[in-house]
Amino acid sequence: MERGPGAGLGATFDTVAELYERVRPRYPAALFEDLALSAGLAAGARVLEVGAGTGQATRGLLERGWRVVALEPGRRLAAVARRVLAGRGDVEVVTSPFESWDPAGREPFDLVVAATSWHWLDQRTAFSRAADLLRPGGSLAIVTTEHVAPPDGDDFFRVVQRCYDEVGMGDGGDGPVPPEQVPAPDVAAMLASGRFGQPVVHRHVTSREHTAEEYLALLSTYSGHIAATPQQRERLFAGIRELIEARPSGTVRKHELNLLQVARRTS
Repeated sequence: MERGPGAGLGATFDTVAELYERVRPRYPAALFEDLALSAGLAAGARVLEVGAGTGQATRGLLERGWRVVALEPGRRLAAVARRVLAGRGDVEVVTSPFESWDPAGREPFDLVVAATSWHWLDQRTAFSRAADLLRPGGSLAIVTTEHVAPPDGDDFFRVVQRCYDEVGMGDGGDGPVPPEQVPAPDVAAMLASGRFGQPVVHRHVTSREHTAEEYLALLSTYSGHIAATPQQRERLFAGIRELIEARPSGTVRKHELNLLQVARRTS
């Protein structure tokens, strides 16, 4: 993917900043424990976060006692992040894309981390830029998030595919795949950049139960759903609501896989 964070679908999130803060899930505490161990970081480490959103991952970084500069290109998202992160630790939220941010003489960072945001960057330059901002031996951490279906997962997400097909938003698939079938997407590129060593990969599966209202609110923060036409979204959401409210529980359970990929700078 060769687009910048402020272009195309990546810019849609800023239109729903308050909702994004309210409904987007946080990252599991165990992910930050693995990150600290893999990157060899103690309290006081200097961290640059790329694409912070409203601080879903920033909270976990601050809870480790790290000093965080959080870059967020969306003006509204950055404003919400400043508000919700105030008093939580040593954090500076900067409204800027990663590619054009000027570190202005700052010391090199111990860690550059991107939580579900790296894919919006220009992949031709992102790895070299991250390496240049790190101290020798510093680490790059990329977190990706995938909707998955473990063996005990909710069958709703297979059934609901027909709602997407009916409005022309289907992807030809049959719903989410088991977590073990999801590859670590950035390992090969990290190595191919020539700037990082062999990445360490950690996998964390979490789940949340949603009412129809909660699930539709969550979908309203996804770029593809924001970019859909009002007619598509109205029909899609009506179909999804009908399916959920017809269930005995009136809820759905969504499983997500957070893949943490950590590599040390080598050059």
